[in-house]
Amino acid sequence: MPVHRPEPLRRRRPHLAGLLLAAVLSLLLAAHTSPATADDTPPRGSAYMGMGVLAHDGEESLPADVLATQTEGVDVSSHQGDVAWPTLWNSGVKWAYVKATEGTYYTNPYFAQQYNGSYNVGMIRGAYHFATPDTTNGATQANYFVDHGGGWSRDGRTLPGALDIEWNPYGDACYGKTPAAMVTWIRDFVTQYKTRTGRDPVIYTATSWWKQCTGNNSGFASAHPLWIARYAAAVGELPAGWSYYTMWQYTSSGPTVGDHNRFNGALDRLQALANG
Repeated sequence: MPVHRPEPLRRRRPHLAGLLLAAVLSLLLAAHTSPATADDTPPRGSAYMGMGVLAHDGEESLPADVLATQTEGVDVSSHQGDVAWPTLWNSGVKWAYVKATEGTYYTNPYFAQQYNGSYNVGMIRGAYHFATPDTTNGATQANYFVDHGGGWSRDGRTLPGALDIEWNPYGDACYGKTPAAMVTWIRDFVTQYKTRTGRDPVIYTATSWWKQCTGNNSGFASAHPLWIARYAAAVGELPAGWSYYTMWQYTSSGPTVGDHNRFNGALDRLQALANG
């Protein structure tokens, strides 16, 4: 009687290398097709003036050459690190704003180099506060700002503090506030800032954000210089109440320091704003 012999083991077992290759390919395919789950929200404190402009308003062509009645400026934060102020001064930049604070939890570690460095080369300079209306109230943040570099003195070289109020880089664009609640928050900030310094702060914003998050409120225009953000050949529509802008952030890709601005007047008018 014939004896049945089993097939050699090596014939019945799939090739190990083939199994490994299939597994690797499967993992690579899954990684390529699965949606990303990592949280890409920036860390608190990393916000800067104009952070949301490109994403929400875009960027168009640059404006025409600087007019004789406009004065070039820059704004900086910790993103720029130590700034080459002599280079900027020699290129025609005559004023600067430096981020001092954000919320009540952050101060710019480069503030001294940036704030004093701009002053030392001859610039007129000021400080700005990045508002986070979802963390503390406006008056509390105004106090924090003044206590950490955002004050003002009538020395002819110090601009009033600026409130940077724009899209929330950490969450909801309007910080979870209704237009009425946002107006209240801004009013609390500017009122306390004036109480502490004697000056009405500059308000930096973008028209589209202002319309969305304050309901295009017109109640701040009479007292507060407008610093408008618009990366285009022209400023375009202004927020309600303001018939003209005082400053215009027109690009985030300028020379030496990306964020470049124009003061809507000659140098003597900028000096007048500094003097109050």
